[in-house]
Amino acid sequence: MNESTVKTQSNGRLLSLDAMRGAIMILLCAESCLLYVALKDLNMTAPFSTLVEQFFHHPWHGLRFWDLVQPAFMFMAGSALYISYSRKREKGESWAHNFKHIFTRSLKLFICGVGLHCVYAGKPVWELWNVLTQLAFTTLIAYLIINKSGIWQVSFSFALLLLTELLYRYTHIPNFDSPFEEYRNFGAYMDTVLMGKINSDGWVAINIIPTAAHTIWGVLAGRLLIDQSRSGSTKIKTLVAYGLILLLVGYALDLSEITPIIKRISTSSFTLASGGWVIIILAAMYWLIDIRKQQRYVWILTVMGMNAIFIYLFFETVGMQWLNGIVNIFTGELLLLWFNIPVKIAALVSALAVWVLEWYLCYWLFKKKIFFKL
Repeated sequence: MNESTVKTQSNGRLLSLDAMRGAIMILLCAESCLLYVALKDLNMTAPFSTLVEQFFHHPWHGLRFWDLVQPAFMFMAGSALYISYSRKREKGESWAHNFKHIFTRSLKLFICGVGLHCVYAGKPVWELWNVLTQLAFTTLIAYLIINKSGIWQVSFSFALLLLTELLYRYTHIPNFDSPFEEYRNFGAYMDTVLMGKINSDGWVAINIIPTAAHTIWGVLAGRLLIDQSRSGSTKIKTLVAYGLILLLVGYALDLSEITPIIKRISTSSFTLASGGWVIIILAAMYWLIDIRKQQRYVWILTVMGMNAIFIYLFFETVGMQWLNGIVNIFTGELLLLWFNIPVKIAALVSALAVWVLEWYLCYWLFKKKIFFKL
C-alpha cells in the first residue's frame, strides 16, 4: 500500500485525525498484549527503564505519557463527532434527528463498557470505570452543546472543571472529606453510592464530569480543522496556542499546590495539562501529515483507527482472555522449549506476536472494507 492508495481511501477525511486515532489504538493494543509488562520485566537500566515507565499510569500525583491516552481517546471522539455531524447537517439532517443516533450509540457504548467489567471480573458486576462508559456520557454532553458558539463551549467546559473543584473541596462527607487523597475523596464516596464499592486503584466514575471537557475540546478542534476559511498555518498556530495555555494553567495549578495533577480522579489540573498535551500532539500530526503531506506510512496507523471500537472490544475480551495465551504456546513457549531462551525474552516475543496479529486483523478488515460501527 502506498501514499496514493491512502489518499484515495481517505478521500474527504483528515488523515491526521485518522492517524492519531490509530496510534492510540495501537498503543492500547500493545498494553493488552502485555508488551509493556514484558519490557518492564526485563529490568533494563536507565534511560530505557525510565522510558518504559512512561507506559504505565502514574500511581497518583504526577503525569506520565500513558496518562494521556484516555484523554486523547475522548478528544478524538469529540473531533469525529463534530466532523460526522457537520457532514450530516450539510445533507439536511437535523440536530434532533441525529440525536437519536448519538443517544443510541452512547447507550451501546455504555452497555459495552459495563459488559467489559463483567468480562474482567468473570461474573456479572455493576462497575462504571471503563473508558467506554465514560465516553458514553461525555459524548452526550458534547453533542447537547455542539451548536453553541466556541466561547460558549469553552466556558461550559471550564464550568465543569469548576464544578469538579467544588464537589471535591466543599462537600465534607465524613470519611470522604480529603479532596485529593486516594479512597477518601468525593469521587470515592460517589462510587459507594453508584456501585456500592471503591476501586482498588483509585479510579472514580464521576470522572465523566471533568473529562467531558476533553470531548468538548475535541469538538472544537474538529470544527477548526474542517473550517475552509482558515489556512493550515492558522489552524496550527491556534491549536498550539490553546494547547500551551492549557499546559501553563494545568501545571501552574499543580506547582503552586492549589490542585495536584492526579489522573485517577481527573483533577482540573490534570484535565487541563493532559488536554494541552493532546492538542499539541494533534497540531504536530496535522502539520506533518495534512500540511507537509508525509503520508507514505500513515496507513499503518489508519487501518487500526478505522475499526477503533471493534479492536478495543476484541483485545479487551478475546485477546486478553484467549489469544494472548494461545499465541504464547506457539511462540514464547516453543522458543523456551527448543532454544532454552530466557523466560522474559520468551514473554516479550509472545507479546510482540500477539500485537502484530491483532494489527493484521485490522489490516485484513480494512482490505475487505469491513468496518464495525456502533
